[in-house]
Formats: sequence, C-alpha cells, structure tokens
Amino acid sequence: MATKNFAFNTEPHVATVNGHDLLFQPEVLGDEFMDAFTELKQAQAAASGIDLDDLSTLDPAKLRGAARGLRLFVARLMLPETAAEFLAVEVVKDGVLLSAHQDWDEAQQAADQAAGARVKWAMPMPDRILGALMEWVTELYGGGADQRPPTSRGGSAKASPRAGKSGPARSRSKG
Repeated sequence: MATKNFAFNTEPHVATVNGHDLLFQPEVLGDEFMDAFTELKQAQAAASGIDLDDLSTLDPAKLRGAARGLRLFVARLMLPETAAEFLAVEVVKDGVLLSAHQDWDEAQQAADQAAGARVKWAMPMPDRILGALMEWVTELYGGGADQRPPTSRGGSAKASPRAGKSGPARSRSKG
C-alpha cells in the first residue's frame, strides 16, 4: 500500500518592498482566494469605461476606486498586522498628520471636515508594484505556482541543459 504525506505551509510568504517586509498568509483556501479575486473584479468593473487614449473623459474617482480595489485584494491575503499597516490611511494638512484611519471613506469624511486636508495612504505604493504584488499572489494562491516564492528557500532550480551536441545519428530503435 502506498502512502503519501501532505503538510500545510506554516511560514508566511514574504514580499519585500523598499526594505519593508510584507507578510502573506502561508496558506489560503480556494474560497478565500476566490472571494478576494471576485471583489477585485467588481472594483475593476466599476472602473470600466476608462479610456486612456482620451484623458479628458477620465473620472479620477473611478481610477482611484480601481487602485483601491487592487490594494484591498492584496491586503486580504496578508497577515492581519501587515494588512492593517498596508491599509492605513492618513488625513494630512500642510504636512501635519490630523488623524489615522483603516477605511478610506472614513478618512475622506474626516478630511472633508478640515478645509485643505487631504487623504493619503500611510504606506504609499506605486501602481507598478501593486500590479506586481497582485500577479505574485495570484500565482502563489491561485494554483499557478508549485513552489514557494523566490524570497524563500526551497524552490528548485531549473534543470541544466544536457551536455554535448545533438547529431544526425539514426536512432537504434529504428534499426
């Protein structure tokens, strides 16, 4: 009788951005990943109709909503402490922090109460890095990767090519 043992990953996945480690859940169940992915798709659908060739019709609120949806998707797969830090929102005025929040809309309401205040992410993240994080976690949790991310040990290297040169010799099996 054959026996096969399986084990859950127990060490968090780590993505390092500008020297700051973002810790991701060691394992994510399929439903949890799909729920997060569905929310991302809904945020993207809400932003549909953005024509990058005609920026005069660009609705900044739609674009911000799509970027926020991407950030929320990535954060749902993080460990809770990292997600809280990643989603922290600040209300600032003239370079002074007025308040900190965990919800963008709540922070926007606070900013509306203080003339000249604006809302910003406590952990700024360029869109290109958010996109790369989304691709990485999608591969990691969506079933596209058989190994841990490159930031962890244990992934195997690609096999080296065979030495020598292939020649025109006939196969022995063909006689």
